[in-house]
Parts: sequence; C-alpha cells; structure tokens
Amino acid sequence: MNPKVDDRVPVLIVGGSLVGLSASLFLGRLGVRHLLVEKHADTSHHPRGRGNNVRTMELYRVAGIEPAIREAASVLAPNHGILQAPSLTGEEQEWLFREIDPGGRLARFSPSSWCLCSQNDVEPVLRRAARELGADIRFGTELLSFEQDADGVTALLRSRETGEERVVRADYLIAADGPRSPARTRLGIGQSGKGELFHNVSITFRAKRLAEVVGDRHFIACYLTDPEADGALLPVDNREEWVFHAPWHPEHGEPLEAFTDERCARHIRAAVGMPDLDVEVTGKAPWHAAERVADRYSGGRVFLAGDSAHEMSPTGAFGSNTGIQDAHNLAWKLAAVLCGWAGPGLLETYGQERRPVARVTGERASARSAEHSHPGYAVVPGVGRQAGVLAVALGYRYPQGAVLGTDPAGPVVPEAFESAGEPGGRAPHQWLLRAGVRLSTLDLYEQAMVLLTGSAGAAWQDAARRAADRLAVPLDTYRVGDGADDDLAPEPGADFAALHGIRPDGALLVRPDGFVAWRSEHPADDPGAAVEYALRAVLSL
Repeated sequence: MNPKVDDRVPVLIVGGSLVGLSASLFLGRLGVRHLLVEKHADTSHHPRGRGNNVRTMELYRVAGIEPAIREAASVLAPNHGILQAPSLTGEEQEWLFREIDPGGRLARFSPSSWCLCSQNDVEPVLRRAARELGADIRFGTELLSFEQDADGVTALLRSRETGEERVVRADYLIAADGPRSPARTRLGIGQSGKGELFHNVSITFRAKRLAEVVGDRHFIACYLTDPEADGALLPVDNREEWVFHAPWHPEHGEPLEAFTDERCARHIRAAVGMPDLDVEVTGKAPWHAAERVADRYSGGRVFLAGDSAHEMSPTGAFGSNTGIQDAHNLAWKLAAVLCGWAGPGLLETYGQERRPVARVTGERASARSAEHSHPGYAVVPGVGRQAGVLAVALGYRYPQGAVLGTDPAGPVVPEAFESAGEPGGRAPHQWLLRAGVRLSTLDLYEQAMVLLTGSAGAAWQDAARRAADRLAVPLDTYRVGDGADDDLAPEPGADFAALHGIRPDGALLVRPDGFVAWRSEHPADDPGAAVEYALRAVLSL
C-alpha cells in the first residue's frame, strides 16, 4: 500500500550546506518550488571552505547576492597570498604566491573576483536569500529513506527535534548529503580515484598576541613546516580568532581523543615559534582529504551534487566551488524540464558534463596540496609549481553534453586559460551598455536561452524568435553593435564579434548557465532552421 503523502514538491534537496543551499538559491531564482532538508539544527559554525573562486562569485553575482557575501567577508578583505615557513618567527619565509590576482589581470575576463569568505559566513547569506525567494528550508530534519518510480521519488523525513515523520513526494531529488552520502549508497553508486590522501584536525583558538607576530603578512593561509610541529595557520578575524590544521594519523592508530586542548596548544606554540603564546582552544573538528569521484552522477530521478559526487583535497577550495557549480548546472536543467521547454534527456547531460570536470579538478587539487606541502600529506618529492589555476577555476569546458560543435576528445581543462566563445566553454565576459547602464555579458544569462549576434545579425534575431516560439522555448535575443537599432553597445574600442569568435553577421547561442551551446561564425542560408536544430539538439527536444 502506498504511504499517505504529506507534501508534494517538484524538487527535494537533501543537505543544507554550501551546495544544497546554493541549489536552493538557484532553483528559487528560476521559480522552481522545492523543499530543502538538513539534519543539523543550523548552518556551519566552524570556519572552513573559505575560498570562493571567480566562477562561483560570477554565479552569486547573477543570483544577486555577491554584495552580501562580500560584506560578510569584509574582515578578511586585506588577506592575500599563501605563505610557507618553518615558523612565523624565523627568517626563512617564502610566499608561494603573494597576490591572488597580481596586476589586476582578471578584470579583463570577469566582472567578479575571488572572495575569501568562510563557509560559516556564506551559508547564512545563502539561506536568507533562498528563503526570501520562497524556499521551504527545514533544518533539524533528516532523510530516513526514499523510493523512486518512473514518475517521481517518495521520501520519508523525520524532525530530529519532535520525532514527527512526514512523507514527501518529489519529481526529483538532489542529494547534497556529503562525502558519506546515504543517498549514493542507497543507489549503489561506487567511487573511483586515489582514495584517502591525509587527515587533519581543525583547531579553532584565540590568541591575542599572535597578530603582533603576523604583523602585515595578511595571508590567506600559512603552511608551517617544522617537522616536529607542522600545520596550517589561517586567520579568522586577523586579530584574536585563528584556525590551525594539525596533521592526524588515524591510519597509524592515533585516536582523535589524543588531541587534547593541552596538546593542541603546545603544537600551535611550537609551529608558530612562540613558546609563551597565549592559546585558548575553542573548538576541534576532524576532517579527511580524499580524491574520489562517483562512478555515476545520477540514478533514476536522484542526482548527486557536491561532496556526494566528488571529494577533493581542500587546497585551493576546489571541492566546494566545484560543488556549487554542480548545483548551478543542474538547477537550470531541472527548471527547463519541469517547465516543459526541454526534454528529460537534458538531465542526462548533467553527469556527462560535470563528472569529467570533477575528475580533472580533483587531480589538480591533489597536485596543489603536494606543491604546498600540506600538513599530513606524504607525497613523493618533486612536485613543482602548478600552473593554470585560472584555467581550472574559469576555463573548464564541456566536450560532451548539452552542446553542439565541440571536439568530444578535447581537454576538459586546457593548459592555459582562454576565453574565445567556443561551444562547450563559458561565454566570454565583456562590458556592454544598455540605455546607458553598464552590464556584463554574463549578466544576460540566467532565465532563458540567449542568442547573441553582431551588428549585422538582424536576420538571426527574427528567425530565432520564430523558431523559439514554435518550440515554446524561452529565448532572449540581443544584437550588439554601435548602430541605433542595436540592443546593446560594446564599450568604445571593444570588438564584440571578434571576442566571441564570430563575424558581425554570425550568431552565438548561450545556455542559462552562461556556457556556449552552439555557434555559427558566419550567416546561415536558413537561420531559423539552424537555430531550431540547435535548440532541439541542446535541449533534447
């Protein structure tokens, strides 16, 4: 007998950390009703996952919360660079890199920039913004079980405070339930990769005199390499609050209980190089670094996102950013299918696109941990400096998926970053003017498919609108040029068509997530048929 259903929603999100809350925000922006449940009573209180890369900040910009995140991050705004030293008090000091964006080069490629904001500060911003959009978010609620059929997913939920159980029926389920994902286990999805890399204990502490020793070295992190007391020091407020990652070796039988407050304080003093440093331990949290990727990103109507889909070394914060970008990729596809302007086959492209990105990014994250000599990571010496971090963060591509005109065998992450408007890659950023208001091309991508043409592309616009109407696909069209009839104007001296790899009479089709779906560098004999073919292929119509 079928259980009585208490709630019905198009999407159920399990997990209310960075990825789950981001999925809620993105779905809310697209008007998709959903329910998010999180077993913990509140958002994270431990400062971790602090690096929000430029692509993630672009997504938060479009979602309207970039200013709120930067306000939450203001205390760490002066911090840049990664320092490596035997101790803070010795003369031997080396900056692995001094500036995140030396010379301001990134401004050529993005309207956003990296942001140092810890997970415990980002999550409340995400939750507040999602609720303002009408999201039903229930903390202290756990998923007990789920079953699925051809039409949806039936989930049993329980309040951890009252014990009340409710049955929820959803069209789709997003499992953002962490690295030990019960949902992934229930689906029988395995994992592959290097496995466990190292283990640390994250120690939060107060030390009023430490800021005097740090001085003007406002680092993101400092790797302290004394073999007798290695670890990573991270500022929380640049004054009294700090985090220290100490190596932990459970594989050698070392229990977590061995990390007493006294031992932690002694280790921190030795690592810093101040035997008399005032250290007040305020919290401890173990964590495990691993390199694993799920063998599949979905099972039926259940989709994995974030740590349930992939685990990565924390160096560079690649894992959290990759997870947030998973959620963004999945959100627009779920919205398109639920709203009826894409076929169910579009959802199959989620794993086709995101799994290769996770695999390559995870390899880069492990290599970066080796480069930085992350405490507890015993690797073969000789790993050199890792180039192309911007290529990983901003230049990854989808050789296969909801795209046309790509090389299926092409690299997922190129050796060097380039932004040329090629199908499968993120559409280039360019500043434009609309009725005197300055905006980025990236601001155009969220609610619909977008067709961009050069100044001689009027034929594309008219034909594309008719094709989209026939298919009932939401499509915005913009002609970019200096003419009186053009919709958008590039800033003086900028060449829109050249930046996007087309002639002024060519066209570019961009997905709601800002990735190029298809491109025609030249005019077509039948532009309407060309656009219709592209829409059908990309959206699985």
